[in-house]
Amino acid sequence: QVQLVESGGGLVQAGGSLRLSCAASGHTFSSYAMGWFRQAPGKEREFVAAINWSGAGTYYAVSVKGRFTISRDNAKNTVYLQMNSLKSEDTAVYYCAAVQAMTVVAGRGGYDYWGQGTQVTVSS
Repeated sequence: QVQLVESGGGLVQAGGSLRLSCAASGHTFSSYAMGWFRQAPGKEREFVAAINWSGAGTYYAVSVKGRFTISRDNAKNTVYLQMNSLKSEDTAVYYCAAVQAMTVVAGRGGYDYWGQGTQVTVSS
C-alpha cells in the first residue's frame, strides 16, 4: 500500500510563493511517476504537473507553466511543487498522486494512489 502525505499549503498573497511537499512511503519511490493535481470549490480536480521516475521528465498544465516547478528527491521519497507568482485562481486543495510507471503521466485517470490534500489560498 502506498501512502502519500502533502504539506506546505497555507495562505499567501498574490505574487507570493509556496513550496508543497509530498512524502511517500510503502513502496519503492523511484519506480513511481508522480503528479500534482488541484481542486477548487465547485470545480473538477485538474492536472497541474507531473514528473517521471528519475526527475528528468516533467510536464505542466498551461495555466502554471513558467510559474510552477515540480521536482523530486528519490533519496528522501519526496516530490515537491514550487509555486511562484501565485494568483487568486491558484486557490485550491492540492493533491499529489503516484502510479507505478517510468514515464510522465498527465491524466488524472492514470494515477492509482492519492494523498489527502493540502489547502492553498491566495489572497488578492
